[in-house]
This record gives sequence, C-alpha cells and structure tokens, in this order.
Amino acid sequence: MEYRTDSRTLLETLKTWDGLLPGRGKIRLIACGGTALTLMGYKESTKDVDFLVPEKKEYQRLIAFLQDAGYRRITTYGWKRENDFLIFDLYPGNRVYTTELLDSPLKQGGHLKIREWDKIYLGVLNAVDLIVSKMFRGDEIDIQDSLLLLSKKSIAFKKLEKRYHETAKYDVGEENILRKFERLKKRFEKGNKDHGK
Repeated sequence: MEYRTDSRTLLETLKTWDGLLPGRGKIRLIACGGTALTLMGYKESTKDVDFLVPEKKEYQRLIAFLQDAGYRRITTYGWKRENDFLIFDLYPGNRVYTTELLDSPLKQGGHLKIREWDKIYLGVLNAVDLIVSKMFRGDEIDIQDSLLLLSKKSIAFKKLEKRYHETAKYDVGEENILRKFERLKKRFEKGNKDHGK
C-alpha cells in the first residue's frame, strides 16, 4: 500500500516541530515537487515531502533537531522516523533533486508564503522554478503536474521556456534535459489547440 499525506497532516507535523524546536530564530522551508502542489490545494496528497532549506545554518539546525527527535537519514536527502510512513526530503541550498536553481528561493518572487509559526516559516517555490525542477526529472507525473500548474497559474510560456533553457545550461546533461521540456511544450500546445476547437 502506498502511503500519502495531505496538507492538513503536513501542517500539523510542522506545527509540532515548531513547538519542539530548541533555540531562537526561524527555519525557512520552501516546499517543492508534489508537496508544493498539495500545499497550494492543486493536489489532494503527496507521497513524500520535499523541502528546500536554502540557508546552511538553518538546514544544520533542522537536521540536528530531527536526529534528536529520532529521525534517521535513509537516502541522500531523505529523513524518516521508525514506524512513520512519511519521508522528508530536505535539500540544502538552491538545489532541488539534481536541479540547481538560478536564484535563491528566498529572493523576492522566489516563493509564496503559506504559513508561519514561531520558529518555522513555510513557503512554496514559485511556479516557474517549480516546473523547471519538475521537468529536469521529466517523468509522466512531472509533465502532468507541470500542465496542471500551467492551467492554474498565469505563466507566460515563453518566460518559462527561457528560464528552463538558462537553468539547463549549467547541467552536464543539457541536451537530454532540453528534450524533456520539448515533450512538455508539445503537450501544452496540443492541449491549447484542443481547447480552442
């Protein structure tokens, strides 16, 4: 059975963390992947939780807290507590999976605020970088999520394409990554043509 989590459960977990976190100062979490779409209300649930933690000191503080709370690293970025089904993928800096974002998501326009507690600030990655990071992976679910975002947000496709190409320049697999975007572009154009009938 595949376990999934909804936004309410995720917000409750973060509120609990907030109450237990030692020390002072904020830890800023920027949701990406399916987590961002779930928090924006575009998807009912997500199977894993993806957060960027752009500031190194905040990332280290969060990891120290999670280790004290019984979480263990189970993948390069994944943290899980025994008997919990939820895996938290925590990406330090500006890297989502294998995608190095051009700018920090903490820059103005880099994210949208969702919720803030005493010690945890929660945002979601801006829609353009969200699509860029999804399409670098480029699975069918990533294409579907990207098309969903394009239908919900007013995104200039040319602006998205330019941002994607700029980001791809810094990746060793640039040609392959650009081909993934062409798949999205064809599906997007076909969808628009079909709606125009």
